[in-house]
Amino acid sequence: MIRSFDALESEMSRRPPLRVVVAGADDDLVLQALETAAARGQIRSATLIGSAAEIRRLLPSALDPFAQIVDAPDPEVCAVKAVAAIRERAGDVLVKGTLNSAAYLRAVVDKSCGLRRAPVLSNLTLAEMPSLDRLIGATDNGIIPAPTLEQKRAILENANGLFAGLGNTCPRVAAIAASEKVSERQPATTDAAQLAAASRRGAFGGMQVDGPFGYDVAVSQAAAQRKGLDGSEVAGKADLILFPNIESGNATVKAWKLHGGARTASIVLGAAAPVLLNSRSDGADQRRLGLVLAQAALAGMEMQS
Repeated sequence: MIRSFDALESEMSRRPPLRVVVAGADDDLVLQALETAAARGQIRSATLIGSAAEIRRLLPSALDPFAQIVDAPDPEVCAVKAVAAIRERAGDVLVKGTLNSAAYLRAVVDKSCGLRRAPVLSNLTLAEMPSLDRLIGATDNGIIPAPTLEQKRAILENANGLFAGLGNTCPRVAAIAASEKVSERQPATTDAAQLAAASRRGAFGGMQVDGPFGYDVAVSQAAAQRKGLDGSEVAGKADLILFPNIESGNATVKAWKLHGGARTASIVLGAAAPVLLNSRSDGADQRRLGLVLAQAALAGMEMQS
């Protein structure tokens, strides 16, 4: 199993370099990430869409051989042009730059000319932290405010492909809630119980889903033992945490970054190609690691096709 971003980069270095399409490429952090990725052999071309004058002003000279600049200063036009480039197979992965997320995602999910392939799009963040001996994922922490039970099923299906690309065909998923007791007054617990039951029937392939678990039970074997839940294959050993709403997922991932010393990479799943949706506070390293995660997603898509 791949347990660190360094190991993931080493594994993905065997794959072909990416053709990247950036929506809103007049962004110095995105261009820094691409410069480093190019130096490491992770990309072979970059279609940079946005304000051409600003892109040229910011463009590192080392990116010149890789870059094709497309002028589109209007955010809506920029997003549409970027999505069209992916649809026309001029690129492998779509990257968000200076555009606001709403304009970006509107183009991605457009029914007539967007990229959505699965029933829902979902965001997944993968993290490496000193406190854990493995990579851990969080979903959905960026797109669906309050997923229904059916949407949670779709979120898990989206994640399954990515974990296959990560070399983990039996990921352990903890569906978390505020309590391990199932109560109709807490829908997160009843959803978790239903997903766990479906998992035991083989609904998610090799993916093992269990819950409801508190966050402590999901990641700590000691906590699972103290609460008498160490008989679960998932408790204390989760590879992925399924959150009941966007607030809990988003806050947890930001806590990982700010307080847990985490390196992270985020990706949007459920589209016809990997889509990167970084937070404005993310640095160049997080954006470049997103490209590595995109390579893993592509590997998973190939395995599922």
